[in-house]
Amino acid sequence: MTPSLTALLCLGLRVGLRTHVQAGTLPKPTIWAEPGSVIPWGSSMTICCQGTLGAREFRLDKEGSSAPRDRQPPLEPRDKGKFSIPHMTPPDAGRYHCYYLSPTGWSERSDPLALVVTGVHSKPTLSALPSPVVTSGGNVTLHCGSRQGLDKFILTKEREPKSSCTLDAQRRPYGQTQALHPVGPMTPSHRWTFRCHGFNRDTPHVWSAPSDPLELLVRGVSGKPSLLTPQGPVVASGQSLTLQGHSDVGYDRFALTQEGGQALPQRPGRQPQAGLSQADFPLGPVTSTHGGRYRCYGGHNLSSEWSAPSDPLDVLVAGWFPDTPSLSVQPGPVVASGENVTLLCQSGSTKETFLLSKEGSARPPLRLRSKYRDGHFQAEFSMSPVTSAHNGTYRCYSSLSSYPYLLSQASAPLELVVSGDTIHPPQNKSDASTSHPEDYTVENLIRMGVAGLILLGLGILLFQAPHGHGGTQDAARS
Repeated sequence: MTPSLTALLCLGLRVGLRTHVQAGTLPKPTIWAEPGSVIPWGSSMTICCQGTLGAREFRLDKEGSSAPRDRQPPLEPRDKGKFSIPHMTPPDAGRYHCYYLSPTGWSERSDPLALVVTGVHSKPTLSALPSPVVTSGGNVTLHCGSRQGLDKFILTKEREPKSSCTLDAQRRPYGQTQALHPVGPMTPSHRWTFRCHGFNRDTPHVWSAPSDPLELLVRGVSGKPSLLTPQGPVVASGQSLTLQGHSDVGYDRFALTQEGGQALPQRPGRQPQAGLSQADFPLGPVTSTHGGRYRCYGGHNLSSEWSAPSDPLDVLVAGWFPDTPSLSVQPGPVVASGENVTLLCQSGSTKETFLLSKEGSARPPLRLRSKYRDGHFQAEFSMSPVTSAHNGTYRCYSSLSSYPYLLSQASAPLELVVSGDTIHPPQNKSDASTSHPEDYTVENLIRMGVAGLILLGLGILLFQAPHGHGGTQDAARS
């Protein structure tokens, strides 16, 4: 019996079939479905009925219907019948029984076959709380959710040994429903993958499309990899996004997880050079669902255990809120090294947080709570004192605490230029020949260089002059 069928039998449905076939003493046939009893909407399938040799006819009945569903002659060697459904639809879903007719009469009816059609409702979400990565011996809670108000869920474990269970849904605001199911304790030998479907209790054989698969990972203690994104921590809605896992351990595979979400597909590790490994996770065009906190793990093919997690990487999606804050600088965009600088981010709409990012920096943006002043929400980012490291292009964004990974449009870029660095050579007060610091400004160095060239030219002239005068004196003497 398939896991899905097991789950349906757990629903406690009663058989209400009243057949006009007189049950005989012949052995009841065996009924099954090919390629299975859970069929996507529109796909073809076949119901098979196995009887005894010498059968004359096979009959298929559907519970709740007074008329036979179908009759078919036996296939050679006259012990089996087949009933085809070329395009599976919701009316085809339900519980079926089959019979066969022999020279001595009709057989008993078969055990029920529960036929399910999937894809009638949108697929639910399946996630693990707090994370799909669990320490050995730990527990995790699986969360099935639907935006269509479905009141039942089927949770299926896909790898052997397969199993299923039916969960009652809990109502949530805005017509959403959810169901929670605890799993554990987990060990490194567990490699569990789950899916869930949703359905309504009055149509138990009409299911949603399956959720995306969720694999639970058992975390170990081996060296943690690093996680980064070439695009930087702030990405625009619709932009292509790729996350990269790196390690100085030669891992064969990498896994990526999003906090509060599902585990993403694993990627094989590649070795750019001996002792190093890495993997790319292309996430496609960015949407609001990509905003969040990510970690990656490394693993070896011969072990089901995963490494310690990488440090978290926050991905922020810009352009989700329509407002565009403004960014200004005091005392100005060109300052001398050592000065105090303040970048002011302002918005006319209600925002709780402002973020300041620097173009080309891998560091996460600075965050400040907003303050309301003079009709604007604003935040002041102070840099004291500035150095050449502060040179660059800055942008600011606004955000709400309820959506911390979704940002407004970016402000216009602001370029900060730090100039006027001064050279300070080491000084020795006991050395009278040591120059003062002001002698080493760029302007004074140029003056010193010009003066040196002039002195060098005078020296050459003085060196040549005595030879000329000496020759004249010798001539006079002669």
